[in-house]
Amino acid sequence: MQRRTLNNGASVPRIGFGVWPLTDDQAYTAVTHALDVGYRRIDTAQVYGNEAGVGRAVRDSGIPRQDVFLTTKLWNADQGYDAALHAFDASLRRLGTDYIDLYLIHWPTPEQNLYVASYKALERLHAEGRAKAIGVSNFTATTLDRLLAETGTIPALNQIELHPYLPQNGMRTIAAEQSIATEAWSPLAQGGRLLAEPVLARLAEKYGKTPAQVVIRWHLQLGNLVIPRSVTPSRIQENIDVYDFDLTSEDLCDIAALDNGGRIGPDPDAFNHRG
Repeated sequence: MQRRTLNNGASVPRIGFGVWPLTDDQAYTAVTHALDVGYRRIDTAQVYGNEAGVGRAVRDSGIPRQDVFLTTKLWNADQGYDAALHAFDASLRRLGTDYIDLYLIHWPTPEQNLYVASYKALERLHAEGRAKAIGVSNFTATTLDRLLAETGTIPALNQIELHPYLPQNGMRTIAAEQSIATEAWSPLAQGGRLLAEPVLARLAEKYGKTPAQVVIRWHLQLGNLVIPRSVTPSRIQENIDVYDFDLTSEDLCDIAALDNGGRIGPDPDAFNHRG
């Protein structure tokens, strides 16, 4: 499993395992298998409702806690300095651990105007050593610029919707300029239409891989971290079997042509849901 060093020195596997929208029991089963086949990074969130299942799977695996990189996220309804600290403690209890490897603000929710205060709470957690790294999710140029101007810790990572239909070239450039890692959620655009694209079928045949493996390889060669999710054991294994081939520059250009700006999720600058 290839790794990347974040801007705070933490080492993180480049491929992780996502667990949205699994139930506690589904997450337990899926994470157990993922850990069995070699994953060492698990991405969950308060709002997913499966932190307890994830934590139980990590404990039952027998893998030392320090060898599993755990990410969870602060939900919108708990933004604000004090509320964020309380929410973090609740996530620790559900996960059954005394620290989080990476803690993220899930969405900026600009109308609340609390993401700067929330991030200052994350800075405190980082200073205390209970959050080994801190970052953000779904931040745009507008919200990221303000965060950088009003706080003292550059986020280690920005987790954003990113796939061949929405390659986020602008945000990836901004992140790189600040030494912020870019991580892709929904890296396969939820499968379906994307994985049926003729160019991906052609490249899959060329390399003896699946279209999903081609897309994950595309992410890695762009420098993205990636957290594919599956409950199918064979696909969980396939999603990390992507280190034995390289896409050519022509292949990358062909995949880049799929860019249509199409989002699966909401516009982060307009999303203010708290439920």
